[in-house]
Amino acid sequence: MASELCKTISEAKLERHKNLFLNYRNLHHFPLELLKDEGLQYLERLYMKRNSLTTLPENLAQKLPNLVELYLHSNNIVVVPEAIGSLVKLQFLDLSDNALEIVCPEIGRLRSLRHLRLANNQLKYLPAEVGDLRELQTLDISTNRLITLPERLHMCLSLQYLTADRNHLWYVPRHLCQLPSLNELSMAGNRLAFLPLDLGRSRELQYVYVDNNIHLKGLPSYLYNKVIGCSGCGSPIQVSEVKLLSFSSGQLTVFLPAEVKSIGTETDRVLPLQELAMRTLYNTYCRFLKGGQLLVLWHTAAPPSVCRLLTY
Repeated sequence: MASELCKTISEAKLERHKNLFLNYRNLHHFPLELLKDEGLQYLERLYMKRNSLTTLPENLAQKLPNLVELYLHSNNIVVVPEAIGSLVKLQFLDLSDNALEIVCPEIGRLRSLRHLRLANNQLKYLPAEVGDLRELQTLDISTNRLITLPERLHMCLSLQYLTADRNHLWYVPRHLCQLPSLNELSMAGNRLAFLPLDLGRSRELQYVYVDNNIHLKGLPSYLYNKVIGCSGCGSPIQVSEVKLLSFSSGQLTVFLPAEVKSIGTETDRVLPLQELAMRTLYNTYCRFLKGGQLLVLWHTAAPPSVCRLLTY
């Protein structure tokens, strides 16, 4: 295996390969052959998926100065080292399915980075310097332990796709509504209790997924003309049947689908506008109702439909 690895790297050096595939090699350390002499000056894409790497070398940028894409999916890397910030040409970085606990602030120096994948790790926070990635288009931080999002994330003016599913997020920062290029926002499986009222105001934002946030009971009106995923939202209640409306002629029982029953509670019911209007009228003119007096309204005091309902 070692001789085959050396041969692969030697050929890449000799023939000035731009792509090098070292996936499934059971590597526990970064190959020294990659770092010898001048390294691989022409290499642009390095694939090292599904190995057992635990760290990256400090001189990585010195030996691979033209690296544009780095794929490290499914390793055992715990810390993104400071050296990563020296890969100034890097546009794609995949560190998903590792054991990451820390992302160093130096990641903000990757000014050419367009795609950053950090899904399925152990991250509890991201450095504010992520906001310095002005060319970033895709950020996947799903399945981590994040409680909040980076403070300066709204400065990623090129960000189009933000995926933060299955974390511990309690709210969506309002400044995310300012992202001018954001097209898709996915925050399913978190602990969201509300969404910013401005969310969806941007014409660019077309897809919003907030499924399985059981504390979330409402959506901003701007989202009604977007593609929305909100299944599993609201506090589930156990009811066998729901009495939807009552009329003076009797009681009407309507059975609702399970999806409707699982959203909200009986106390969350929004009252009809007619009911609210009648309550307001009653509070305003209640002094005329004492002693069985007839309530007489001007035709402009309430809508005709409400006036017709008032019989005393």
